[in-house]
Amino acid sequence: MGDKGINRLILVMLLLFIIEGAIMPWLIPIELTGRIVPHFMFVFVVFAALYSGRHRALFFGISFGFLQDVVYFGHLMGVNAFSMGLIGYYTGVLLERRRSTLLTALSVVGLGSILYDTIVYFVNMVFRITKETYAWALMDHILPSLFLQLVFALAVYVPARRLFESHLKLNPDSDEE
Repeated sequence: MGDKGINRLILVMLLLFIIEGAIMPWLIPIELTGRIVPHFMFVFVVFAALYSGRHRALFFGISFGFLQDVVYFGHLMGVNAFSMGLIGYYTGVLLERRRSTLLTALSVVGLGSILYDTIVYFVNMVFRITKETYAWALMDHILPSLFLQLVFALAVYVPARRLFESHLKLNPDSDEE
């Protein structure tokens, strides 16, 4: 992907970062604040893994996960970068060379979202940032947030896929060996 294409993807990720942190808190009802946590950048990392390859997903996951760590979670750096990069990379490894349909993409986003929040929860538990049980975390914020991620993934599926497929048509032998 040329400079123009990667710049477009980075711009989309920055826009998602702004939507996640500045717009969504205004749209989520007050009684659900803290329970529904948007992870739109993570959804885009999963789409990058499905349609653009594991290396690009790893790059986006680590880069924008670290940006999230710096801006929102200063008390423990690297948790989001590690989680997004790891899940993005392994999603790309497991599903490379397979045609991903809408159902596959939504399933992977759902499973990845649960896994992402679970990794973040257990890292926070190891460092004693949280003392709640996993069952409580699952019911309190992991599953409610999952539905927001799935709705978002469904809404942006077609534009995201077109964005990544236009890249594949321009560079058929891009970053995968």
